[in-house]
Amino acid sequence: MRKVISTTLYSLLLPFLYLLSVLPFTLLYFLSDILYLLLYYVIGYRKRIIIQNLQNSFPDKSNAEKKVIIKKFYRYLCDLFLETFKTLTISPKTMLAHCKMDKGAQQLFQQLNDEKKSIILVMGHFGNWEWAGNTFSLICKQQLYVIYHTIANKNFNELMYKMRTRFGTKLIEMNDTFKAMVSNRHEISVTAFIADQTPQPKNAYWTNFLHQDTPVFWGTERIARKLNYPIVYITIKRLKRGYYELFAELLENNPAETIDGAISEQHTKRLEQDIIAQPEIWLWSHRRWKHKRSVA
Repeated sequence: MRKVISTTLYSLLLPFLYLLSVLPFTLLYFLSDILYLLLYYVIGYRKRIIIQNLQNSFPDKSNAEKKVIIKKFYRYLCDLFLETFKTLTISPKTMLAHCKMDKGAQQLFQQLNDEKKSIILVMGHFGNWEWAGNTFSLICKQQLYVIYHTIANKNFNELMYKMRTRFGTKLIEMNDTFKAMVSNRHEISVTAFIADQTPQPKNAYWTNFLHQDTPVFWGTERIARKLNYPIVYITIKRLKRGYYELFAELLENNPAETIDGAISEQHTKRLEQDIIAQPEIWLWSHRRWKHKRSVA
């Protein structure tokens, strides 16, 4: 019965989602403004988590400053939600008009491609990471692979898969990451890791991030060191509503030569810098600090 209800709900929502995707941006953001009023003032979506995360991350900011960030975050979250579904029908030309890549980043990826080096990209839930993948696949020569979690609902999983692969990006299920990367070694590839997800505490590297003891996935660093793939950190800056630009920075050219924790420290600190610079476009509703370090 539950499966039937889920399928029926999906069938009802699908035409609405496609309708959203073809709306002009002015109307799309008008709907986002309405959604913001509902989420912030009526529903209060994950407000306790957001407030707590901000209080712990910015202890030196006043309550008034944090309230401004919270409101800006809710507005951005609504924009991000609707922008994501815009991917269903957006054209390549429009995609690149709304999410461009810095010339320096293009030169870096071209250089690494010319050197026939596969790369690991590291990024956070910062800016529109969905659009960033589209832009990379449209501009760069390398094959982009993105690590992802399968969505429990089969229909919505297929829809998200379709959206994320429209412009040539390929997906790797998280549990298959290393196996897939080894099997893809014959091609020049770029594999993107979202580095601010929450690992189990026993299998994590621990560091200080935004004034808090924070677990970080070991996988990104360990795979990079085993395969000796250069590590490139991606920043997605929001220029204005609906417009983004990607920047890239080479963190490590020879990961195999690094010591334990060096890569994890580097990409975590770079993300922290981005969040401090533009806090409203990080995913504060995520329960990033739900685990505590075990005391031996």
